Amino acid sequence: MSIEFSLIPVAFDALHLLLLVLALLLFVSLMRKPADVNAKPAEQPSAPVEPAATPSVLKDTTPESALQLLSLLQQDARFLDFVHEDLSSYSDADIGAAARVVHEGSKKTIAGYFTLSPIRTEEEESRLTLESGFDASQVRLTGNVVGSAPFTGTLVHRGWKATQVRLPQLAKGHDVRILAPAEVEL
Repeated sequence: MSIEFSLIPVAFDALHLLLLVLALLLFVSLMRKPADVNAKPAEQPSAPVEPAATPSVLKDTTPESALQLLSLLQQDARFLDFVHEDLSSYSDADIGAAARVVHEGSKKTIAGYFTLSPIRTEEEESRLTLESGFDASQVRLTGNVVGSAPFTGTLVHRGWKATQVRLPQLAKGHDVRILAPAEVEL
């Protein structure tokens, strides 16, 4: 299957779309089950720049949710076709035009199966202060991080969190490794 880039409208930043989808795939693969999304997060240490005294315990994850999301993105956005296409012979305008289709389909998939909300409510580029005890899992400090809270800085990105996940249930015996079946026209 080949995508005809010249038939698709104008440009979009494909790199940011790819980064968004990869972040969502990582998020979904780390989730044990949808109910965990609504659970309250564990208390975080009050000094985020201090190393933890004990090593982190990693949870085992299974790939089913990530594979299911990849399949849904392929179905609605032809995401895998786009990522695997050799783009070297296409112009930036053609690639951007194809990215628009991938973007629209990906947006539809994400809106259909996830409820997302920003972590911070302030406008980006606004100044804010993080008091002692802020949740370090929700805010990443960058730049010249020294000392301990309170920290005052500029909000570069509001962040995202999933407030609800509604992935479809899988039929018994369904092979989630099949992301898109081969198509044979008769």
